[in-house]
Amino acid sequence: MVTQSLIQLFSRDLNKLKEEINLYKDESNIWKTKGSVTNTAGNLCLHLIGNLNHFIGAALGDSGYIRQRDLEFSLKNISRKEMTKQIDDTILIIELALKQLSNDDLKKEYTYRVFKLPTSTEYFLIHLAMHLTYHLGQINYHRRMLDK
Repeated sequence: MVTQSLIQLFSRDLNKLKEEINLYKDESNIWKTKGSVTNTAGNLCLHLIGNLNHFIGAALGDSGYIRQRDLEFSLKNISRKEMTKQIDDTILIIELALKQLSNDDLKKEYTYRVFKLPTSTEYFLIHLAMHLTYHLGQINYHRRMLDK
């Protein structure tokens, strides 16, 4: 079933996100920018947490999460420990939300119109997984650039 694969992929990549955040030699580098790289790893991490909690946790799992997208990019100096906890919480929320979806649910139109045209829930979940890996790659690059 697609949902089990998605649970495994989100879990794998969110655990990799934790690993990337924990690999920074100097925790303060998580909140720095350099050159043309204008997003910090910390803000990208908060963005991913907010994005997934909103589009999966709240929209599909009725978690009650209220997204504050502006804070995802304006908050600074959240501890590595706190971000790791938020990532762990997000993994659980995703698992709970996706486990309750049937194959029929995946074929239905996604709750929100995010793109110009309607999409299926399955399509949008795949989009979210790809969005996660895109930013995960940016965080990996950011870490390697600042931890020379």
